[in-house]
Order: sequence, then structure tokens, then C-alpha cells
Amino acid sequence: MNLNTLLFVPAIGAALATGACTLMDPGSSLADPRLAGPTVKVVGEAETCIRTQAIRQSLVRSDQVIDFEMAGGRVFRSMLPNRCPRLGFEQAFTYSTSINQLCKQEIIRVITPVAGQLDVGAGCSLGEFVPVEYIELDE
Repeated sequence: MNLNTLLFVPAIGAALATGACTLMDPGSSLADPRLAGPTVKVVGEAETCIRTQAIRQSLVRSDQVIDFEMAGGRVFRSMLPNRCPRLGFEQAFTYSTSINQLCKQEIIRVITPVAGQLDVGAGCSLGEFVPVEYIELDE
């Protein structure tokens, strides 16, 4: 069984815009002040799985949104069906998969540092992977 552990450090100077992704028609955009992260434009149909080997970086945007930046520059946004406690604060999660794909409804677990060790916390289900492009907002 593959065990993939991903740790994330929030980017300094991250985008100030807020946004999220729901299942929308390609070409549409969305900004939702309840969910952190840059506003995005949907650029294709949602996918059920993404290849783990192609994931170059994962950006936790909030307790409910994770962006997966892929080799080749594509970005997939997964909006979790439910809020995942402490995910947005800790910005770290782990998952375990026996296949080389990360799929919708896969359970991720929030990683929390406790007394110099990593504690595996809340388990949360991923949503579909929606291909998006970040939108630069005019100031």
C-alpha cells in the first residue's frame, strides 16, 4: 500500500481574493467569501480521480477547499462535501491509497503537530476534481 504524506506551508503573500469551486459549466467563475483561495475559472468537466504521480503541489485553501497543482501546469480544485475541522488552520493532510490515483470520496486526514510529533486527526472525504485556472482580479 502506498502511503503519501503531504505537508504544506502557507504561501507568504497569498492571493487576497477569496473563491471556491462548485460544479459549474466550463468557462464560469466563482467567488465565495466563505471559502479562502483565489477566484477561479472552471476550464473543463470535473474528474473523479487524479494521478498521484502528477501532483506537484497541494494548496489547502480552507477547511473545505484544496487545490492540486499538477505537472504540466493544470490545477484541479477539490471542494470537500463537508467542512474538515482544522484543515485550513493546519494546512496539512495525509492520505493512503493502494492505487496510483487520488479519487473523489477518498479520505484525507488532517495532520496536527503535538509535542514534537505529528498527530493524525479528523478524516474527511474529498470532492470531485474540477479543472480550474486562477483569475487575476483587477484592483
